[in-house]
Amino acid sequence: MAAQISKKRKFVADGVFFAELNEFFTRELAEEGLAVRRACYGVLRFIMESGAKGCEVVVSGKLRAARAKSMKFVDGFMIHSGQPIRDYVDTAVRHVMLRQGVLGIKVKIMLDWDPSGKIGPKKSLPDVVNIMEPKEEPLITQPSSEDFQRPPQDIPVASTSPIPQQDISADYTTTEFAT
Repeated sequence: MAAQISKKRKFVADGVFFAELNEFFTRELAEEGLAVRRACYGVLRFIMESGAKGCEVVVSGKLRAARAKSMKFVDGFMIHSGQPIRDYVDTAVRHVMLRQGVLGIKVKIMLDWDPSGKIGPKKSLPDVVNIMEPKEEPLITQPSSEDFQRPPQDIPVASTSPIPQQDISADYTTTEFAT
């Protein structure tokens, strides 16, 4: 790692944004004897300031006591299932060998959607709904009707002669049903 690292804050000066680098910073801070909670919150804050949509850091092992435990630090929005996790979440897992035992460090970074596809996935999340502006429609001043089945010149003109009435009473006769 030939990157320029700040001594006070322990992050890369050029702002490189990968889960492995953030895992490296967590390991460096843990080896120097700083509090794990303070180191993880510093890494979490740096990831979120770099433009991530969400982040999760999990440190497990013998942190300061003889008994092992796991600490999870979460910030922002994180998805955990489906195809978008393969597109949006960058994951790094490392094992740090210390004098008292092994620490496991997992860093998950959820990238933000980028339409150009340079710093994030080009596809948007499947549950994102884009509301479009409605099209401009002409103002209707009079009622009108259109027949989309036939061309306009084939429309028949209604006749003005009256329709003859039929006597329908002769068609219906009453019948008695035998019970």
